[in-house]
Amino acid sequence: MLEGKFRGFEVQLHDPGIALVTLNEPERLNGTTQPMKRDLVETIAQVQMDDAVRVLVITGSGRAFCAGDDMSGRPRTSDGAQALLPDIPTGHREAIGTYEGLRWLSQPLNVALRSLDKLSIAAINGIAIQTGFSMALSCDFRIAAAGARMGSATLRFGLMPDEGGQFLVTQLLGVAKAMDFFMRNRIVTAAEALDLGLVHEVVPPEELMDRAMALAAELANGPQVSMRLLKRSIHNAAEQSFAMALDDIAAKTAISDHHPDALEGIVAFREKRPGKFNAWLEKKG
Repeated sequence: MLEGKFRGFEVQLHDPGIALVTLNEPERLNGTTQPMKRDLVETIAQVQMDDAVRVLVITGSGRAFCAGDDMSGRPRTSDGAQALLPDIPTGHREAIGTYEGLRWLSQPLNVALRSLDKLSIAAINGIAIQTGFSMALSCDFRIAAAGARMGSATLRFGLMPDEGGQFLVTQLLGVAKAMDFFMRNRIVTAAEALDLGLVHEVVPPEELMDRAMALAAELANGPQVSMRLLKRSIHNAAEQSFAMALDDIAAKTAISDHHPDALEGIVAFREKRPGKFNAWLEKKG
């Protein structure tokens, strides 16, 4: 897992196996660019494949988590940042180019987050709009600072929530509330987001990262194989029939029941102690 400063963000590793990604251009409200999204996708691929990483945490610097795409048109300064992937044409010059740009450059970030087997946490420190909003919703857990605000707001520009926001919000809120949310350009406070079910917790700003990292450590110490399989099965269940969901969880249970973590869980229960999972990962380390 590469640590360091990349285009628009930096990566740090923390025990026990937590990859912390911090969007680090606060003067631009951590607005995203196509090269930045490609590098974030590559980082998520490294998180997926590196056994040293168990949980991903994403946060922002300054007063924004991410205020959407950087629409300023101003050039970005590299300032020592590494490029993980080479630049490619951005598309968007005509209708088919926009279609291809969305499918191959913009949407893959949220696809990568949703496809990540390992659990992810969005620590929403401030404004989360458009790309930033859908990126946060693509994570498994969302903790918001009390002053954070979030929404889509794309219709204010005559644009669409084209990176999957309409799916993610509808999945969380249902059709009627999603319709109200998008059509009325709602940007909600952290408290309102909690009430709607868009975030899991709201904490004072000064406690945000401590709480996010504590949750990450809790998740990292859990039985990783069962948790990753269960995450995938929960996502599948949202789009499956009951019969398909039963088959899916049965197939995954056939893996988890025979894993050493399951044996440890049973022994720990009988001995009335917390389970000590993930010996298989510690051996690799």
